[in-house]
Amino acid sequence: MDWEHLDLNPQVTAALHKANIKSVGDILTYSVVDLQRITHLSIPDVHHLQKAAAATSQRNNKVITALQLYRDQASFPSQHRKLSLGCSILNHFLRGGIPLVGITELAGESSAGKTQIALQLCLSVQYSAEYGGLGAGAVYICTEDAFPSKRLQQLIKSQHKLRSDVPADAIRNIRFGDRVYIEHAADINMLTDCITKKLPILLRRGHIRLIVIDSIAALFRCEFSAKDAALKAKHLQSLGAKLHHLSTSFTAPVFCINQVTDTMKEADSVLSHLGLQDKKVQPALGISWSNQLLMRLMVSRTQMMAPPPHTGGILRIMEVVFAPNIPPSTCYYTVDLEGVRGIEVT
Repeated sequence: MDWEHLDLNPQVTAALHKANIKSVGDILTYSVVDLQRITHLSIPDVHHLQKAAAATSQRNNKVITALQLYRDQASFPSQHRKLSLGCSILNHFLRGGIPLVGITELAGESSAGKTQIALQLCLSVQYSAEYGGLGAGAVYICTEDAFPSKRLQQLIKSQHKLRSDVPADAIRNIRFGDRVYIEHAADINMLTDCITKKLPILLRRGHIRLIVIDSIAALFRCEFSAKDAALKAKHLQSLGAKLHHLSTSFTAPVFCINQVTDTMKEADSVLSHLGLQDKKVQPALGISWSNQLLMRLMVSRTQMMAPPPHTGGILRIMEVVFAPNIPPSTCYYTVDLEGVRGIEVT
């Protein structure tokens, strides 16, 4: 590096060359004692060197405040744009939809509507940005059950009814069935292979912008026993890091479906940390996986019927457990032949 552009005296510059320090980053990573030992400079010279390096680094990497990020939405689309759920009520509840960067988890008991929401996202992502989509397809990774292809076809045929906000011509021009890529992963190695080798190819070519895993807990419950907790945590952290890398690199949301387990009363401190203290069930995989998530949603099925005009459907509840931009809150929804619809209940 050319040290002459820094405000340093020749003695300090010569010491840097002699110590073979080549970048500002090297200076900032060393402590005062280490710099003095390596360069043989005095303490005042080392302090001056660090200040000069910090000033240069700040000029090269402009700091953005949270207020600037909030106001200048056009410059930071991934922080402000969301992937629509295909329903205006659910979009309003989630402040626009699913974040484009990060892992969103949907946890809940069987028949709560988790797969229905995931399938609807696979169709919603194919719309243009004008209608809440990303103009690309989705990959749906199944780890336990067969892919519900028949249900997907039902949703495709009903898009003109569910998405009344989209012109009919725009819906007809989208080949929904051709842009949902299906992968079956029978074990963790197959899942890892899919994430590290197959998904990057589809993302680089622009074929997909949404990753769905259904479900994330199935493989880990089968392959790890209670005595393998540390090894399981290590694999979960590695998996989360790989998914985060893909999501950040390609601005592609990751949507993971998770199972639930019965709540253990002795784990109150952990449940409080996760926002689950008052629940009878909690998402599987524990805190190791929870720390990988940007947003956690939970869904449940009630015993009540949905009010008119949503007659015939069971009332379900979606809850935000934690999210960076939404306080803990709940919304009702129902699932019918046309898809998932939010319900405004007074």
